[in-house]
Amino acid sequence: MQSNNGRGLDRRQFLKAGAALGAMTALPMGRALAQEPVNLTVWAWTPKTQDMANRFMEKYPHVTVTVENVGQGAPHYVKLRNAVTAGTGLPDLAQMEFNSIPSFRALNALADIGPLGGNAVKDAFIDWTWSAVSDGEQVYGMPWDSGPMALLYRADIFEKHGLTVPETWDDFAEQAIKLSQAAPGTYLTNFGVDSGWTAAVLWQAGWRPFKTEGTNIQIRINDDIAKNWANYWQKLIDAKAVDTKPAWTSEWFAAFDDGTYASWVTAGWAPVLMQQSMKKSFGQWRASPMPQWEKGGKIASNWGGSTFATFNTTPHLQEATDFAVFMATDPEVARFWNTDAYLFPVLKELINDPTLMGNEYEFYGGQAVNTIFAEAEGQVDPSFEFAPFQDYVNSQIEDNFAMAIGGNGTLADAFDRIQDAVVAYANDQGYTVT
Repeated sequence: MQSNNGRGLDRRQFLKAGAALGAMTALPMGRALAQEPVNLTVWAWTPKTQDMANRFMEKYPHVTVTVENVGQGAPHYVKLRNAVTAGTGLPDLAQMEFNSIPSFRALNALADIGPLGGNAVKDAFIDWTWSAVSDGEQVYGMPWDSGPMALLYRADIFEKHGLTVPETWDDFAEQAIKLSQAAPGTYLTNFGVDSGWTAAVLWQAGWRPFKTEGTNIQIRINDDIAKNWANYWQKLIDAKAVDTKPAWTSEWFAAFDDGTYASWVTAGWAPVLMQQSMKKSFGQWRASPMPQWEKGGKIASNWGGSTFATFNTTPHLQEATDFAVFMATDPEVARFWNTDAYLFPVLKELINDPTLMGNEYEFYGGQAVNTIFAEAEGQVDPSFEFAPFQDYVNSQIEDNFAMAIGGNGTLADAFDRIQDAVVAYANDQGYTVT
């Protein structure tokens, strides 16, 4: 689940009402475990995690698991980093988003759980999610949930104004202009500043800003792909064909419900989040594949998703590994995450389950919207890399995009400023930048 750096209302605040994504298959049970009493502490923010931890304890009665919510988003990671720096106070495991795995690997804080049972279940997961937590045979987390992307749109607004569902980003821009001219004050979407969304949509476009090998790092934040993407959105912003209100505020979310915004390029955790939060637009929303940069393309992206990561300071590495594997793959627990906690699956078994993915939602006019996101899950290119200091990158994206939207240069200019700031930061952190 993607961080919002503590700015505005983080989507985790909406998750408290019930939101978005999942994981699942069976834990190998043939290994004999030591029966001495073991206490594990887990930091996680997702509701009902303790309930599922209780199920683990039923199978492993000598292990006591305590789940603590130390904060959502930035506070969670700040406390983890402070504990790493202090050398004390870390939990045994923590919920960790995919984009934070490289950062904590760079701090040498994560344990390799591959030899202790991690690699035994790798074939159960969607390939790109496994790539995000592993390096060869080394495994630094268990995929738990994900955020494959698609387009949610208002069928009633599209019909009223004669809009067509965009297959390409060129189509998207054309429909945005058409709607803004037909109904001033109504927008096809909002370009709200969100670093996670920015990285995800650029990911689909082929943007690969980082390549890290040890302490050597290539940084290409302001490449041609980024500049072309910036120019695309700048034209829509200048034409007032998309809105630019801050994301993750109550007003922003209400604008989707009242028809101010007619679509949202978003992730697999959004459908249920919207269903639980919106009343006025019930039955009007539909899902379609993410617009493509080339007609006929089949490339999707991922926004968000998290893992269970184990820290190398735990005195109970085997039990911590067993817990991470159980939470990600136990059949009953896996289905709970998807059907009750609404986390989008990372397990092939659930993605390929026609009953689970084929569930029809009245909120979406009877459409089985999960099928759209399930298809996208298999279209995510695994070659995207986050920086080993992604939080800093995110803060630079959000600060500089906000400046651009506020009139200080363009989005393309913002990418240049971000490049310079991140290169300087990487050098200060001891990296050799190429």
